[in-house]
Amino acid sequence: METLIWILHLLSAISVVVLVLLQHGKGADMGAAFGSGSSGSLFGASGSANFLSRTTGVLAAVFFITSLGLTYLSSHKTETGGVMDKAIPAQSVKPAEEAPVKPVDEGTSSKATEIPE
Repeated sequence: METLIWILHLLSAISVVVLVLLQHGKGADMGAAFGSGSSGSLFGASGSANFLSRTTGVLAAVFFITSLGLTYLSSHKTETGGVMDKAIPAQSVKPAEEAPVKPVDEGTSSKATEIPE
């Protein structure tokens, strides 16, 4: 669910930015960049301004709602703690105990490869 909200949030944010850049201000005539004759456009002379304004408003509302939804989801997480709290604690490793070394009697055995039983 959170991933779906993130995707919707990012798409609405990018769309709002694009739509705001497409609209022209009150003093600037941005219609000249798109062929200047806006009366022959799909939306009519003033239809494109109303369409872009309304679409921007709807997408801004979607962005606002997804922001609130992500805030709610992040504040109501069931997991507490960070990544290090989930790590498995390291076990202490004790050094191997060495077998006691017995002194070799020089007079009893002359073979160095003899294995005692």
